[in-house]
Order: sequence, then C-alpha cells, then structure tokens
Amino acid sequence: MNKLKTWLLTLPLLLLPPLASALSVPDFATDDERNTMQVFNFASPSVVYVTNETLVRDRWTLRLHTVPKGAGSGFIWDEQGHVVTNFHVIEGARKVTITLQDRSEWAAELVGSAPEKDLAVLKIDAPPEQLKPLIPGSSKDLAVGRKVLAIGNPFGLDTTLTTGVVSALGREIQAANNRTIRNVIQTDAAINPGNSGGPLLDSSGRLIGVNTAIYSPSGASVGIGFAIPVDTVKKIVPELIAHGRLVRPVLGIESLPDQWASRYGIEGVAVLRTLPGMPAERAGLRGIYRTPRGGWQLGDVIVEVDRQPVRNYDDLLNLLENHRAGDKITLGLIREGKKRRASVTLAAPG
Repeated sequence: MNKLKTWLLTLPLLLLPPLASALSVPDFATDDERNTMQVFNFASPSVVYVTNETLVRDRWTLRLHTVPKGAGSGFIWDEQGHVVTNFHVIEGARKVTITLQDRSEWAAELVGSAPEKDLAVLKIDAPPEQLKPLIPGSSKDLAVGRKVLAIGNPFGLDTTLTTGVVSALGREIQAANNRTIRNVIQTDAAINPGNSGGPLLDSSGRLIGVNTAIYSPSGASVGIGFAIPVDTVKKIVPELIAHGRLVRPVLGIESLPDQWASRYGIEGVAVLRTLPGMPAERAGLRGIYRTPRGGWQLGDVIVEVDRQPVRNYDDLLNLLENHRAGDKITLGLIREGKKRRASVTLAAPG
C-alpha cells in the first residue's frame, strides 16, 4: 500500500518534461519582466559613462597634472553626437571622456550648460552608426504609480538597471547654484552616486526625465530619487546647443538682495533701480529713490507675474523662464503700501 501511495505521488512529476530542456528563462517571465527586459535592451545602447578630470598642483613640485574628479552618466541626444548629462557631473572638469556601450572612448567638448537646471550638453565626434538617441516622451502624462526605469553607472558599475514607480510629482530641489528646480519627478527607483545624468524611462522606453539627485543622509539610495522632467529637458537642451546657455527674456531691473528684503519683512522682489531703455523703465517701474528730506524711499516691490506669486528673486527668474522676448506680462506691484499692476513687454538679452 505504501509503495502504491509513493508511486501515485511521484506520477505527476514523471509526466512533467525536464525543466532545463522544456522551459527557457523567458518562458518564466511575467509580462512586466518581459517589458523590463525589452526596455533595457532597447535603451541601454543610448546610455553613456561620463568621466571627468581636473587640474591640480603638486604641493612639492608645483607642477600641474590631471587627476580623476568624478564620474556619472549621460545619454545620446541626437545623431550629431550631442550627449546630455547633469551640470554637477562635469562641473569644474578640465577634460571629459564619454564611454559608449561598445567600450569606445571619446573626448567630449562642452557645448553648453544650465547650472540653474543642473543640465549640460556635451559633444563627441563618434560616427552616427555608433550613436542611438533616446526617444523623448512627455512628462505631462505622468501620474503617481506609473512604472519607471533608471539606467546609469552607479558607483562606476556601468549600464545598471533599476526599476520603480513615480512616487510624487511637482517636487522642488536645489541646483548647484542654489536656484530652485521645479516640477521635479520623485521616484523610488534606486538612484545612487554615478546615476546622475542618466535617463529615467517609461515602460515604452521613452525618456521622461534625467536622474539628478537622491535624498539620503548616507549618500546611498534610500528610495527617494529625483529626476528633471523631460518637458524641461526638451525646452532647455536645444537652447544650450544653439546658444551655449539658457536664454531668458529681460525685464531690465536690478533688485535688492533677498537677504535684505527678508530682514525688513518684505516678501517679493524689491526693485533697486530700472535699467535705462529697458522694459521695466518703459513700463514705469520705480526703484529706490530719495525723498525731499534726503532719505531713501522703497520703490516698487514685484509680488506677482501674471497673477503667479513672487516671493523672491528665484521665483521671478523661474516665471520669466516660461516666456520669450516679445511676450507681454502683467506684474503685480506694491508701491507705498498700495497694490498696482503694470504691463511689460519683455526684451531679448543683449
């Protein structure tokens, strides 16, 4: 009886084919796993390894020589050899080298940078057949919970994939020059040192962001990473290629430092003076002026742009970046305790 029972229990296993010959690894994969592998295989040839070197002076011989300064990630933007990465990855570098997936190394030239957005564009002279640009998506369609994939070179380990979801939208982080980067994507996909400048992708393999920072006391990933949204990247990168810098329309004012305004309880941008012939002067804005008794009187304080609040100079610059030269904006001003509005036509930078 026991032998019969054992034989009946073993029978189902005997009827199964050998695992090694009957099933390959992809047969085990779920739809989500297949998607992850497809996106990685599609996008990884576009991801590059960015290394930079800087000059140092030997304290004993006083000779200058180059030393490794850091490394990060980037990705191919177009077939002309433009590569997008973070500004902080190449900041202060004397020499930048791009390593493609085929292990070929190329000297990179800095085309342009926007420290206030932590973006930079490099260029290499690799042949077009070695360059596979990523396909830009749209960050407008993102929602919390959407699957995302990050590819980069964390800790120097090239072409590493991590996955996660969009954890939050509309975050703000500080750039290297203390400017605020707005509408940032927060993700729980592991982003470690070296991932900076690499792409954040959606499940269709489209670029939706540039990985830029982690929030971690230890410097390692703790499930809170940030990426600059692709809609910002699509706006800035062409300007960096064309002009080498971010082109912002001009209002034509000099402002008092935010620290001064904060000290005296002023919220907004206090106008120190207007520049001759510029939009602010033509619109009648007023800077600090002398009173008949010889004292100084605060002029206009900018508190709104098109009814969007302006708390400091950083807010003002971020709002102006949404416009082009020739655009007409409406400023909300406080003058002598009373609120007024002024229509200003922005000018091109000189």
